[in-house]
Amino acid sequence: MPYMPTSKRKFGHFLSNLALQGVLTLPRLLPYRPRIAFAGWMVSRLVAPLAKYDKRIRANLNYVLPELPETTVDELCRTVPENAGRTLMEVYSGDAFVERIREVPITGPGLAELDAAHAAGRPIIVVSGHFGNYDAPRAALRLRGHQIGALYRPFSNPYFDAHYLKAIQKVASPIFPQSRRGLSEMIRFLKAGNTVAILMDLHSTSGSLLSFFGKPAPSSLSAAELALKYDALLVPVYGTRQENGFDFSIEVEAPIPHTDAETMTQLIADSLEARVRNDMAQWLWIHRRWKPERTQRMREAANIEP
Repeated sequence: MPYMPTSKRKFGHFLSNLALQGVLTLPRLLPYRPRIAFAGWMVSRLVAPLAKYDKRIRANLNYVLPELPETTVDELCRTVPENAGRTLMEVYSGDAFVERIREVPITGPGLAELDAAHAAGRPIIVVSGHFGNYDAPRAALRLRGHQIGALYRPFSNPYFDAHYLKAIQKVASPIFPQSRRGLSEMIRFLKAGNTVAILMDLHSTSGSLLSFFGKPAPSSLSAAELALKYDALLVPVYGTRQENGFDFSIEVEAPIPHTDAETMTQLIADSLEARVRNDMAQWLWIHRRWKPERTQRMREAANIEP
């Protein structure tokens, strides 16, 4: 008999996990391409309205791009969850997803330097954001011979977190949870001349107020600080979904020059912003990147003028 949590919050997490398991189970009965398409449809047309993702998307867009036409906002309220659903099901497809990535060439102006650093055993930090399928670059670099780990922020729902962690470990491992122990293990792994992947578009309460879409966005400087401390190559890499919805391009941008942590992290944010502006539907507008009220309190505490 499954464990039934007693607190209201834990019970809510338990029920949410059951719903997510249902969403993830039905499409997996289908062949790969219909599976991915159906998962995208389910999240866009069923899950998103119930979870009120459209309110989060509209709030974010209104905050940073209030000039967008309402028709564009309406479309993004549909296409953003669809990309999220496709991405989730691709990750849960494990080996089938990795095999599709095997056929994708890696391109971009930073590829030669990435290969040179790998050949020399130099530590590498690959940075990206919740854009396209952000696990596609991890799979591609693993297939290229990299020992590639990833920094991972656990979900607040422990039931979903447990099986999601197993899924992303099948794409590439090791995975380092964002904890004191996890960070310590990640640093040892990096110092040994391996590659670490970090998503840089999460709100960081203890981070610096950098700019993203022209608004202050609290950002962790840790990737840049590690690159400076351990002479690691710091390079943005993106897995961009193609128009057919199933294939990707894997692109390595020019490495971020080593200067100071804030300058380097701002360059990473600028790189991601350019990608998002070019294809708005591929970024996860659902998540709370800016948190304006909390950010304003941070500004006031630091005596930063508006």
